[in-house]
Amino acid sequence: MSYIENIYVCLAAPLLISAICMRGKGRKMVLFLLAGMTVCLLSSYISTFLAAVQGMDRLSASLELTPIIEEMMKFLPVLFFLLVFEPEKHEITDSILMTALGFATFENACYLTNNGAERILHLLIRGFSTGAMHIVCGFLLAIGLLYLWNRLWLRVAGTVGLLVIAMTFHGVFNILVSQTGLAAIIGYLIPLLTAALSLIFGRELYLQEE
Repeated sequence: MSYIENIYVCLAAPLLISAICMRGKGRKMVLFLLAGMTVCLLSSYISTFLAAVQGMDRLSASLELTPIIEEMMKFLPVLFFLLVFEPEKHEITDSILMTALGFATFENACYLTNNGAERILHLLIRGFSTGAMHIVCGFLLAIGLLYLWNRLWLRVAGTVGLLVIAMTFHGVFNILVSQTGLAAIIGYLIPLLTAALSLIFGRELYLQEE
């Protein structure tokens, strides 16, 4: 196995054991965390395969393919949960955010292993910024679904629209952080500032919906 599979096994094994031992909401959240890590692994396989088919280099793939594939993959566990179990609205929000958290955690662990820990400041900035980016995309989808899922005529169009917005946000982030200097700094700051605003205004919307 390559390093990415080794990381997955090391992180997923204790989570799976804890999910077996836990009950209720705790188990569900751990399973969504594990689902986020799993779709992150699958996303890397899909991106690598499509990049090879299209003859794209790593940078081009990260800018053109990765945002689309990753945001679609992150939504699949939540879509399955919505269609099969018909959860309460607060459960939709929790499931999306935990899936995004699992995705970001696994991605950061792989980045650390691949790039080393010599530049600790850069790793901290990237870790917080990348994590915030995935959380913001998940939070955007969660808040949108709170208003759209009970309106049948908006389900498909609204969900696709939210996914496109998340892909665009993700793509802009990838473009900026692939640069140097001020552009990269702006790229790292955007998710953190957006996460802060989402925490303030999104929480108010969520409480109003409850």
